[in-house]
Amino acid sequence: MDLSKMAVSINKAINAHELSPCILGTHHEKGAHTFWAAVNRLPLSSNAVLCWKFCHVFHKLLRDGHPNVIKDSMRNKGDLSDMSRMWGHLSEGYGKLCSIYLKLLITKMEFHIKNPRFPGNLQMTDRQLDEAGENDVNNFFQMTVEMFDYLECELNLFLGVFSSLDMSRSVSVTAAGQCRLAPLIQVILDCSHLYDYTVKLLFKLHSCLPADTLQGHRDRFQEQFKKLKNLFYRSSNLQYFKRLIQIPQLPENPPNFLRASALSEHISPVVVIPVEASSPESEHIVETEELVDTDIPAQPSSSENRFDDLFGTSAATDPFNFNSQNGMRKDDKDRLIEQLTQELQALKEELETFKVESARLCQALRGRVSELEAELAEQSHLKQQALGESEFLRAELEDLRRVKEDTEKEQRSLTEIERKAQANEQRYTKLKEKYTELVQSHADLLRKNAEVTRQMTVARAAQDEVETVRREMQEKVKVAQEDAQQREKEQLEQMQALQRELMTSQGELDTLRDSMSTSQQSSEELSSRLAALETERAELVETVSQKEAELAGLGQELERIQSSLASERESGVKAAEALQNQLNEKESREQALESQLVAARWAALQGALEEAERVVQDSVAQLDDPAHISCTSSADYLVSRSQAALDCVDRLQAARDQYLSDQSDVSEMLRSVTRFAHLVGDTILQGSATSHMVPVDQADSLTEGVRACGSEALALLALLKDRETLGAADGAKLREALGSIKATAEKLRPQGLELQQGELGDLVEQEMAATSAAVESAAARIEEMLNKSRAVDTGVKMEVNERILASCTELMQAIKVLVLASKDLQRDIVESGRGAASMKEFYAKNSRWTEGLISASKAVGWGATVMVDAADLVVQGRGKFEELMVCSHEIAASTAQLVAASKVKADKDSPNLARLQQASRGVTQATAGVVASTKSGKSQIEETDTMDFSSMTLTQIKRQEMDSQVQVLELEARLQKERERLGELRKKHYELAGVSEGWAEEEEGTG
Repeated sequence: MDLSKMAVSINKAINAHELSPCILGTHHEKGAHTFWAAVNRLPLSSNAVLCWKFCHVFHKLLRDGHPNVIKDSMRNKGDLSDMSRMWGHLSEGYGKLCSIYLKLLITKMEFHIKNPRFPGNLQMTDRQLDEAGENDVNNFFQMTVEMFDYLECELNLFLGVFSSLDMSRSVSVTAAGQCRLAPLIQVILDCSHLYDYTVKLLFKLHSCLPADTLQGHRDRFQEQFKKLKNLFYRSSNLQYFKRLIQIPQLPENPPNFLRASALSEHISPVVVIPVEASSPESEHIVETEELVDTDIPAQPSSSENRFDDLFGTSAATDPFNFNSQNGMRKDDKDRLIEQLTQELQALKEELETFKVESARLCQALRGRVSELEAELAEQSHLKQQALGESEFLRAELEDLRRVKEDTEKEQRSLTEIERKAQANEQRYTKLKEKYTELVQSHADLLRKNAEVTRQMTVARAAQDEVETVRREMQEKVKVAQEDAQQREKEQLEQMQALQRELMTSQGELDTLRDSMSTSQQSSEELSSRLAALETERAELVETVSQKEAELAGLGQELERIQSSLASERESGVKAAEALQNQLNEKESREQALESQLVAARWAALQGALEEAERVVQDSVAQLDDPAHISCTSSADYLVSRSQAALDCVDRLQAARDQYLSDQSDVSEMLRSVTRFAHLVGDTILQGSATSHMVPVDQADSLTEGVRACGSEALALLALLKDRETLGAADGAKLREALGSIKATAEKLRPQGLELQQGELGDLVEQEMAATSAAVESAAARIEEMLNKSRAVDTGVKMEVNERILASCTELMQAIKVLVLASKDLQRDIVESGRGAASMKEFYAKNSRWTEGLISASKAVGWGATVMVDAADLVVQGRGKFEELMVCSHEIAASTAQLVAASKVKADKDSPNLARLQQASRGVTQATAGVVASTKSGKSQIEETDTMDFSSMTLTQIKRQEMDSQVQVLELEARLQKERERLGELRKKHYELAGVSEGWAEEEEGTG
C-alpha cells in the first residue's frame, strides 16, 4: 500500500473510525512498517484525544491485523513507554487514560512475544492451549502469572474509563462518553478469553502441584474475578453497549479449584457481536471535531447552503421572480406582497433563531477558547517539565558518557589484565614443561649417578686388585733379588775358592809338571763350570730386568686408572652440584606455586563469604518486601530450620578451627559457609513467614529476633572475611539469636500432639540397642580375623594386618564408649525435659529430634558393619585399602551426627555431655589411627614392588613410557567420571535424607 494512501486511511481510522483499510493494508503488506511510518508523523505527544484514538486503532490492529504487526511494533516499544510516562503526569482527563491504555498495549505486545502461539485476538482451542504450554507444569505456571498481569492491565483501563465518567447521567449517548467507551469493546473481548484461559490453567496446575503452592494464584484470581464481574455487570447496563455487543455474565461465585470436578461446571464466557453492528466503527462514535480537527483539508461549512435549503435553487438565483413580474395582474401583486410580507416575517423569526443559535455558539466557542487556554497553560507546564527532564537527561547523558569512558578504560585494563594473564599462563605452561624436563633430567642424572657409582665401585675393586698384584709382584721381586744376591755371593765365594785353588795350582805347577795332563783336564773342567755359572748369572739379570719392566707398566696403568677415577669423581661432584641447584630451583618454584595456591584458596573463601553475605542480605531485605506478606509458614517448620541453622553454626566454627590449623584444605570451610548462608537465610524467611500467622505481639517479637539473627550473621561473616579477625570470630551471639527464634517458635507450636508416642519411644531404644549389638559383633569379628591372620600370614603381611586390625579394634572400643555415653546423655535429656510426661511422650513431642537420633544410630551401626567387611577383604588380600579408609571416614561422620543429635538438647554443664565429647574425640583419634595404619601398610606393601629398568633397552623404555601415558589418561578419565558419579550420589543422598528428615516441609512452609 502506498504511504500517502496509508496515511489517509490512518487519518480516517483515527478521526472517522474507518479501520478496514488499515487492517487490510497490514495483511497486504504482511507487517506494519507503513503504519508506523504514517503514525510517527502525528502529534500524539501534544494531543491527548488524538493519542486516545490512536490507542484504539492500534489495539484493533493488534487483534485483527497481520501477525507480524506485533513484531514490527516492538521496535516502537520505547517510544510508547516514554509517551505513557509523559501522559502519566496528568492526573485527570484523557492524559491519564492514555497512560493506562499505552501500558496495556505494551503488556499485550510483550505477552504475545513471550507466547507466540497466542494469536492477537486470543482465540484458541483447549488443544492449542495445551500445546502453548508444551505440557510442562513450569510453563503453565509462568503463563498463568503473565495472564494475571495482562488481565490486571485490562481491568485498570476498565476502571480508569468508568472513574472518568459521570455515571449519574446518560453519558453513553453523548459524543464524549462514546469516545471513552468505544475501546472497552476490545477490552471486553480480551478479558473474556483471558478469564477462560486462566480458569483452565489453574485447574491444570492444581492437578499437578500442591494446593499451598498455588495459594497466591487463587488469591489473585479471586480479586480479579470480583473486579471483572462488577465491570461486566456495569457495562451490560449501559445503553451504548446494548446495541453493539452482548456482554456475558460471570457466575455468582468463583470456581473451586480445590475440587477437580468443578472444571466440568465451568462455562466459557462468550461475547456476541450482532451482525449489523459487527464492529463499533460502523456507529457514529465520537464526534470530537469541534474539539480537535485532525483532518488535513477543512470541509466547507453547511451554513453556506442554508439559503438554498429555505428558498430552493430557483429562489436562490431569482428570489423575487422579476422575470415574470410584468405579466401579473394587480390582485396578484397584492397577494404577492402579502405573501412576501409573511415570508419576511418568517425570515425575521428565523433570523432571531439564528441570532440565538449564534449567541449560543459564541458562548460555546468562548468556553472552548477557555479550555484551549487552559490546555495551552498545561502544555506550557508540560514544556517546562520537559525542559527540566531534558536538562536532567543531559546530565544523565554526561554521566553515562563518563561511565562509558570509565568502562572503556576498565575494558582496556581488563584486556591488558587478560593479556597478562594469558602471558602468565603461557609462562606457567613453559615453566611446567621446563619442570617436566628437569624432572626427566633429574631422573636421568640419578640413573647416571647410579651408573657412575657402580663404575666407581668396580674401579675401586680393580684398584684393590691392582694393589694386591703389585704387593705380590714386589714380594716376588724381593724374593728374586734375594735369591740372585745369594747365588751371586755363592758364586763369588766359589770364584774366590777357585782363585785360591788356582794360586795353589800355579804354586804347585812346577812341582806337578809330571801330572800335567791331569792338571790340564781339571782346568778345562773348571773353565766349563765357570762359563756355565756366567750364563746362569746373565739369565738371572735378564729375568730381573723383565720383572722391573712389568712392574713399571703396572705402575703406569695404576696411575692412569687413578687419574680417570679422579676425573670421574670430579664430574660426579659437578653433576651432583648441578642436581642440587636444580632441586633448589624446583623447591623455590614449588614454594611460589604454593603461595599462589594459598592466595587462590583465600580468594575462593572470600568469594564464598561475599556470596553468603549477599544471600543473608537478600533474606533480610525480603522482610520489608510487600510481596512477602502473603507467605506463611508453621512453627514446627521454623523450629526445624532454626535447629539446623544452630548445627550449621557449630559446623562452621569447627571448619574455621580446622582451616586455621591446616590452611591447605579449604573445602570444608567453603561447604560450611555455603550451607550456613542458606540455612540462616531460610531461617530468616521462615521466621518472617511464621510471624504472618501469629498475633501482633508475638509477631513483633519474632520479627525482631529474625532481624537480630540477620545482623549477627552478617557480623560473623564480616569477621570471617578478615585474616586478622578470622581466629577471633565467634558465633555465640548468633547462637543466642537463633536460640531465641527457636524458643519463640517452640512457644507457638501446637500442644497436645499424641501421635505415635509408643512407636517413637520404642524405636529409639531398639535402634540404640541394635547399634550396640552391631558394634559388639564388629569387635568380635575383628578379633577373629586377627587370630586367623596370626595363624596364616607371616612377615610383612602379618605385621600390616595386625596393625590394621588393632587400629580397627581400638575404633570399635571407642564407638562402644561413644554409644554408652550417648545413651546416658539421652537419659539425662529425657529426665530433665519431659517434666510430668512419660519418656514416650517426650520422644513424641520432640519427634524431629527423635528421628535424628534414630537416623544417626542406624548410620553408626551400618558403618561399623561395612568397615568390618572391608577389613576382612583387605586381610584376605582381595580388598582395597581405600575402601577401609572411606569406611573409617564414614564412621567418623556417622558418630559426629550421633553426637550432634544427642547434645542438641543437652545442658552444656552436663557431665554426661563432657563424657560424650571426650568419647567423640576418642572416635576421631581412632579413625585417624585406622587411616594412618592403612596408609602405612599400603606404602609398606607397595615398597616391595620396586621398579628396575637397568636391563631394558631404549626401545623398550619408550614403549613402556607410551603405555604408562595411555594408562594415565585412562585413569584420569575414570577419575573424572567417578567424581561426577560421586557428586550425583551425594545429591541423591541429600534428597533422600531430606525426605526422611522432613526437609520437604520447607517448600510447604514457604508456599
